[in-house]
Amino acid sequence: MKVAFYTLGCKVNQYETNGMIQAFLEKGYELAQFSEKADIYVINTCTVTSISDKKSRQMIRRTKQLNPDAIVVAVGCYAQVAKDRLEEIKDIDLILGISEKKDIVKHVEEELKDRKPKEYISDVMNQKEFVDFGNVNYTDKNRVAIKVQDGCNQFCTYCIIPYARGRIRSRKIENVKQEVESLAKKGIREIVVTGIHVASYGKDLEEDVGLINLLEELNKIDGIERIRLSSLEPTLITSEFVERLSKLEKICDHFHLSLQSGCDTTLKRMNRHYTTEDFKKATELLRKVYPNVALTTDIIVGFPGETEDEFNTTYNFLKDINFYKMHIFKYSQRHGTKAEKMPNQVDAKIKEERSRKLIELSDKNEVEQNIKYKGKILKVLVEEYEDGYFKGHTTNYIMVKIQENEKNLKNKIVDVKIIDNEGIELIGKLEKVY
Repeated sequence: MKVAFYTLGCKVNQYETNGMIQAFLEKGYELAQFSEKADIYVINTCTVTSISDKKSRQMIRRTKQLNPDAIVVAVGCYAQVAKDRLEEIKDIDLILGISEKKDIVKHVEEELKDRKPKEYISDVMNQKEFVDFGNVNYTDKNRVAIKVQDGCNQFCTYCIIPYARGRIRSRKIENVKQEVESLAKKGIREIVVTGIHVASYGKDLEEDVGLINLLEELNKIDGIERIRLSSLEPTLITSEFVERLSKLEKICDHFHLSLQSGCDTTLKRMNRHYTTEDFKKATELLRKVYPNVALTTDIIVGFPGETEDEFNTTYNFLKDINFYKMHIFKYSQRHGTKAEKMPNQVDAKIKEERSRKLIELSDKNEVEQNIKYKGKILKVLVEEYEDGYFKGHTTNYIMVKIQENEKNLKNKIVDVKIIDNEGIELIGKLEKVY
């Protein structure tokens, strides 16, 4: 039987999709593209914004057009928190929550027997242990996300994710190491350490460990040449953390520090647990150790109560920090969060205008910072061949297009001399293959 997947959302969801694909393949199922006719369609949903909710529903409805007789399975965050709304979509055969993804094959095979709609959603807030998929080594990419942590205890006033994912649960270091070692044996050279709130890694474990301890262990694994970190809280970036991190030669010099607002009064309403001064110190610590560091961030515009003065404070702070790239989100009301009922909700047109200004600033920063690499030689891990170029990323996560048609460079680390840039992408000539 053929099974097809569609994944929305974050790297954690991508990792869990790989785990589910592996489980089906081990049972003899055949993997199909989502656009093809399949017997089973799995939509791994996201609920981080209202747009994510909408996309999740759209993809679920689309599946029956591909094969009216197929089994349609909705799993993940949106399924966890919005099962009542999902039940309104008649085409769903099976709804699985966060903790039930691991047993998807068993649940699908139960559904195949009687074709009666079912749902399996446990109370994720009572989940105490990390749900481990085992050694997930299925991947169709050469940069692989490794899930080391789940859940979040922060409860930011705008965010539904703690209710979808539950409280923090960390994966044991030994289990992470085993998975990474198996990936290294498959030829994977770069991993991305990811989780719902990676900065809290280890806080729930009996042994006295944190994220830096895990990274120190992963740095020792032969075959892995790059270790990249997903989104981090700035509170994690202390002098001690950066000092220990700087000794790990495989750590990539790209850090995504989640900011959300550059105004302290807005941060307080968001229930973010730091100030702009804390954030600035974190960026200074990283820039002192990593001379070519690329700093990226997330920003929410139009949070309830955000005045023009507060937005201007944010804008000026972002100019001062000079991020390489910023991901801009217009505030989206999430049912069940504190911010949903806050007074002074911001008009959609104002959010649109503020978003436009920050996107322009982000694009300007990216182009200006790319120009300084012209004439320099950068190391690139080649990921794909597309539109006449090999493409890959530098350690600080800049996309490079390589003018080379003669050699197969995929999954190789190469030296590239940068000769030009096309907006946010650098163009280079191959110098050396490692």
